[in-house]
Amino acid sequence: MTRRQTTPTTGSAASSRWFFHFGGGTAEGDGSLRDLLGGKGAGLADMSRAGIPVPPGFTITTEASRAFGARAGALPAGFEDGMQAALSRLETALGKRLGDPADPLLVAVRSGAAVSMPGMMDTILNLGLNDRAVEGLAACTGDARFAWDCYRRFLHMFGMVVLDVPHEVFAEPLTAIKKKRRVMSDADLAATDLAGLAQAYAAAVRRHTGRPFPQDPLTQLRLARDAVFRSWMGDRAITYRRLHRIPDDPGTAVTVQAMVFGNRGPTSATGVGFTRDPATGENRFYGEYLVNAQGEDVVAGIRTPRPIAELEREMPGVFRELVVITQRLERTYRDVQDFEFTIEEGKLYLLQTRTGKRTGAAAVRIAVEMVDEGLLTRDEALLRVPADSLEQLLHRRVDAAAAPDPLAEGLAASPGAAVGRAVFTADDAVEWTARGERVILVRQETVPDDIHGMAVAEGILTATGGMTSHAAVVARGMGKCCVAGASAIAVEERAKRFITGAHTIHEGDVISLDGARGLVYEGAVPTIEAALTPEFTRFLAWADEVRRLRVRANADIPRDAKKARAFGAEGIGLCRTEHMFFQPERILAVREMIVAADEAGRRAALAKILPMQRSDFAELFRVMDGMPVTIRLLDPPLHEFLPHAPHEIEEVANALGK
Repeated sequence: MTRRQTTPTTGSAASSRWFFHFGGGTAEGDGSLRDLLGGKGAGLADMSRAGIPVPPGFTITTEASRAFGARAGALPAGFEDGMQAALSRLETALGKRLGDPADPLLVAVRSGAAVSMPGMMDTILNLGLNDRAVEGLAACTGDARFAWDCYRRFLHMFGMVVLDVPHEVFAEPLTAIKKKRRVMSDADLAATDLAGLAQAYAAAVRRHTGRPFPQDPLTQLRLARDAVFRSWMGDRAITYRRLHRIPDDPGTAVTVQAMVFGNRGPTSATGVGFTRDPATGENRFYGEYLVNAQGEDVVAGIRTPRPIAELEREMPGVFRELVVITQRLERTYRDVQDFEFTIEEGKLYLLQTRTGKRTGAAAVRIAVEMVDEGLLTRDEALLRVPADSLEQLLHRRVDAAAAPDPLAEGLAASPGAAVGRAVFTADDAVEWTARGERVILVRQETVPDDIHGMAVAEGILTATGGMTSHAAVVARGMGKCCVAGASAIAVEERAKRFITGAHTIHEGDVISLDGARGLVYEGAVPTIEAALTPEFTRFLAWADEVRRLRVRANADIPRDAKKARAFGAEGIGLCRTEHMFFQPERILAVREMIVAADEAGRRAALAKILPMQRSDFAELFRVMDGMPVTIRLLDPPLHEFLPHAPHEIEEVANALGK
């Protein structure tokens, strides 16, 4: 997969930076044009050049996105003609036309920023269907159920993303028909059920928008493209960029790609995978899939998928091909790949490859092991791990020996321990956090619009979804604890509670998550210090070999000093003396000194403080073993030592006899 810059072979000079084609073993552009093609477009171009089976299509570049933003939603003269030409080229290559009532071409319209932002922008699948084309699709495939499944999916996704129809409008009829048919999954619904859903969805769109669902496929494509452009400046995308320090100006590319169908029956499937475990870094093929489904079912957590290891038993030939291709991608990019795939009636297609999001612990292990495998140098490995992700390795973990029986068990989607009050919407998470509470965000499954609540929560718990669901991927990227797919819990968002067995957890009740083992507990469970892994120790040693800056720690008590030494600190840069006295058994003496009426009273209180301080200093010096220790003399900020709440003031007054 060599990378070389190329120039598109079609389009006018004015539009030559707007459309790049890929698929069929060739591509215009490659990975060197990531800023122009976005991550998805660059990956598709590279895979196409390498002969990897990729459904053909074209990428609309980030230049068009920036023009769209700068011109308040208008596009430059000639752009629409250029897109029509790009679409015609795709139609000619496939021998199908978008919206053809006899044998329609369907396309996916996807976002693709240069920096991965999983789930934060919009996607529309099955575009090109209308009331006539769905009948043609049913006739030419001989599968009415498949055709109506695609149409109801398209109506739902287009209605939400493009027409701003609320999700509940589509979710409620689907829930009702599954309940009526007594089935758990939409995959168990018949063609007549799905046709009825499509009609209900179209009627709902008319009610909410005042207009019928658009039937012209080219209008559908333009509206979908513009919705993806607008999603770059949507609230959730802006929040994600702020959290991850991604600039606002690059814009997003848009890929228009021929649909391949994982919902064509028992020999079809869709899935998401990683070349290594993104939670632990273990070098194992990792992922999930669903038979007779489309990709949104996996990443949105609508159904809990199956481990990819089961695909080896179900479709061994496809599994082997997938392993070979994705391992090749990892060697080419020299990094963990997060890939999406679809199997259509036994044929494998790759839809995307990108650098995989991972936890801090996984990032360190992967970097170290890739050095051992000869894929990276030590210097490259050090630069592969973001400095802020190392903090995740210092997080406390649940003390399994002292923990009670769990309430429920799910998937260990992102490690760590989290304790907080249960809340059931992203807005509530923000509100409770603003009041000073620690919260756990509990959802049936998270959606991209939950990003602001996920950002402030201590951890995330979902009832459905898998290890590659939105909740899992975003939580790992944020370094937050996550338990996904805890199927034993029934989340009742409107009632603000979840039920599991005989237990009911209401909003505000304290729960705990063990993200390393996928366990949910009632109440606050004991936690213990994080353990240093061998990979982390090696990684720090490599950093010591090349660093020029010496590091000292802020440490105020002996326990902190010991931790600092364990992580390689070469002294204490600041010991804030006042922090030695915040423990309950010490702070009362400081308060006694503050409220003393005369010098004798102050000296008496100081006499209680002196041996505590001498003992701490002696232990600090012993731990540092001759390394420098900088001490800031006691300058007590009174507001830090004095109580604020009425009951605290009363307790202190009683203790001091005042």
